[in-house]
Amino acid sequence: MHSKILILDFGSQVTQLIARRVRDSGVFSEVYPYDVSDEFVRNYGAAGVILSGGPNSVIEGDESPRVPQAVFELGVPVLGICYGMQAMAEQLGGKVENGKVREFGYAEVRAHGHTALLKDISDFTTAEGHGMLKVWMSHGDKVNEMPPGFKLMASTPNCPIAGMADEARRMYAFQFHPEVTHTVQGKAIIARFVHEICGCKSDWNMPDYIAEAVEKIRQQVGSDEVILGLSGGVDSSVAAALIHRAIGDQLTCVFVDHGLLRLDEGKMVMEMFAENLGVNVIHIDAVDQFMGHLAGVSDPEAKRKIIGREFVEVFQVEAGKRKNAKWLAQGTIYPDVIESAGKGKKGHTIKSHHNVGGLPETLNLQLLEPLRELFKDEVRQLGVALGLPHDMVYRHPFPGPGLGVRILGEVKKEFADLLRRADAIFIEELRKTPFVATPGASEATDNGIPHRNWYDATSQAFAVFLPVKSVGVMGDGRTYEYVVALRAVQTQDFMTAHWAHLPHELLGNVSNRIINEVRGINRVVYDISGKPPATIEWE
Repeated sequence: MHSKILILDFGSQVTQLIARRVRDSGVFSEVYPYDVSDEFVRNYGAAGVILSGGPNSVIEGDESPRVPQAVFELGVPVLGICYGMQAMAEQLGGKVENGKVREFGYAEVRAHGHTALLKDISDFTTAEGHGMLKVWMSHGDKVNEMPPGFKLMASTPNCPIAGMADEARRMYAFQFHPEVTHTVQGKAIIARFVHEICGCKSDWNMPDYIAEAVEKIRQQVGSDEVILGLSGGVDSSVAAALIHRAIGDQLTCVFVDHGLLRLDEGKMVMEMFAENLGVNVIHIDAVDQFMGHLAGVSDPEAKRKIIGREFVEVFQVEAGKRKNAKWLAQGTIYPDVIESAGKGKKGHTIKSHHNVGGLPETLNLQLLEPLRELFKDEVRQLGVALGLPHDMVYRHPFPGPGLGVRILGEVKKEFADLLRRADAIFIEELRKTPFVATPGASEATDNGIPHRNWYDATSQAFAVFLPVKSVGVMGDGRTYEYVVALRAVQTQDFMTAHWAHLPHELLGNVSNRIINEVRGINRVVYDISGKPPATIEWE
């Protein structure tokens, strides 16, 4: 059994990043709400505990979230971050005050005392010989008196106690956020905590995970049959490959073509799973059914609900034919689990909007979610390890309703056909254009792998069909045809995003090809809106 770190979530927007950083160090970690019971904490088997930040104030008294007392009695190392530091200080006998000067953003922190956690970790040294850290602060309250047994570990002019430590009890705390990329040495600090302070080994890796997951699926399912709604997206595809590795022909996938897929998506899915991997896939052509119900509907939410409802309808009919099926498999991943748990709930709850559209209880199937412990990049690593093609596994996200929310207004088959071809040209040009950094473009790479092309360099890129016509001229003739918008963004977490500064030559090539090759489109525009204020998708 691998060693693991327990993370208690006090409501920070970046709690997931703590888990990511721990796993980046090769150590398994899970996030649970702060109000789990003392019994849960004692029985979890944690090698260490991390207390996240959060929006509350410990000064609110009984109303403020508290750390389970068992955390401080376990005898394992504890790291408090932001609110976690303040709660630790207050519960162990220190004092917290409402800061006169709030700190949000970049700060330079002086390290003190050469604690085991910060020894020899710094970004630069001052003329006086003080080691300094470049960090990200986000707080109003601050600790103004440390608990008995604690010593100063870090400080700033506005926050004299920016870090504290009781090394006898292996308790550490920071007012800044080591989990965010803005804290330059954050990864080193968290790696030091989990490896040297907590004594964890780097035993969280994909080959071991596959062996464990396959065995777990076999034990869970036994000789039962499993059905899975295969969308062609990364999560459901990797789930299908993993389950097939475990139980072979006991798995049946249902692939529904609703007419809103990317170009040749159905063909690619069937070739990959049915022909190459030998997975049993039922291909359902439901284009007429979906388009019929979408006729005349232009409201984005109404479109989403219709697509979800009809998917359930088709899937339920097919599932009803599999009398021996006892399990419904889904590609639910760990961020879905965390986000659906909600603040103040004890333990995880399954997300109400399942990947397959919210299936009714009348199916009477048990849920199988083999990816629910994994983050997105881990799912992709797993997919490659299972033999899925790199280009398939590392495709950009595609919305559940497909092109239904990339066609503004009413969805028609002719619009979907035009958009499919325009979108395919855009993606093809991004893939074949080598990446060369442009002014304003992010050069950030994932896992240190250089961008091969502009598709790699963008987090999400797609075309949007606009329900307006514009006048154009082709040859000597006047045209009056539709407009498509191109959208490409760069982001690390999809919470915020910058529009991608694509080379003008690339945009020119895409525009020329779409206008020349897709009859019915005579104008191409490029979206230069960031998130916020815009969203990544248009609907």
